[in-house]
Amino acid sequence: MFWPTKKDLKTAMEVFALFQWALSALVIVITVIMVNLYLVVFTSFWPVTVLMLLWLAFDWKTPERGGRRFNCVRRWCLWKHYSNYFPLKIVKTKDIPTNHNYILACHPHGLLSHSWFGHFSTDTTGFSKIFPGITPYMLTLGAFFWVPFLREYIMSTGACSVSQSSIDFLLTQKGTGNMLVVVVGGLAECKYSMPGSTTLFLKKRQGFVRTALRYGVSLIPAYAFGEADLYDQHIFTPGSFISHFQKWFQKMVHVYPCAFYGRGFTKNSWGLLPYSQPVTTIVGEPLPLPKIENPSQEIVAKYHTLYIDALRKLFDQHKTKFGISETQELVII
Repeated sequence: MFWPTKKDLKTAMEVFALFQWALSALVIVITVIMVNLYLVVFTSFWPVTVLMLLWLAFDWKTPERGGRRFNCVRRWCLWKHYSNYFPLKIVKTKDIPTNHNYILACHPHGLLSHSWFGHFSTDTTGFSKIFPGITPYMLTLGAFFWVPFLREYIMSTGACSVSQSSIDFLLTQKGTGNMLVVVVGGLAECKYSMPGSTTLFLKKRQGFVRTALRYGVSLIPAYAFGEADLYDQHIFTPGSFISHFQKWFQKMVHVYPCAFYGRGFTKNSWGLLPYSQPVTTIVGEPLPLPKIENPSQEIVAKYHTLYIDALRKLFDQHKTKFGISETQELVII
């Protein structure tokens, strides 16, 4: 008779943790829509929907006012299984003083940003011990906070809106020791996420530098070695119908529809699970920036170049430890 071993149970919990987070947004959105439609159309409990909408209107600004984190959620044992699947590891290169605020720029985006979620939206990889006194705020799209219940779940992990008003509040109204975490390449970088790739969509991304200058906060580069290797991606023939569709879709909604795949539940099968291989995030040294309320484009470009130089230096110092050849460089497009 088959009886699962401890290793089987451990693997099952890790897979469950991955799918739970990846699918929770879809499940919550569909459930909220269907339940409220049912209440309004088929029952006399429509006031429940009205109350829900009133609460949403009343609480609308919370994701832009520091969110509503719950450390008990950030420390769920479920997230430990999530991080152990790869496993994820974070390494600091220099102590970060708590008497300043920071913008941590993360590279690369990857397809689902597994490492960034594991390090900064949970506290199971040791962030609070490695960076004592620093509070991370993962900044994400405001659209995630439009749906009741989903917004509460996301905010409980410490995430906030990436809007300008949110950034302004976190850097001016929450004291010091705050680290705003931004995955700079965004969804536009997904098309370059494939094993062996070191291409970053960064040349035109200067907004985070302008923001850091406006508030006089330091920029911290961070690179996750292995994040781009978690999925394979099928590249369609240039000029084909699907290739044209991908470019058209990206132009219309700024999201590149990737045909990606990973591993399945059995050995040598393919599916939507990421490959279980280590991802190590190296957090670099803070790059101090002066406070300039209205920086010119020339000043922004100057400090953007300095940031890229610091990122390249961080990458070059550590790349050979993670199987990248000495001659391979970051490609900035």
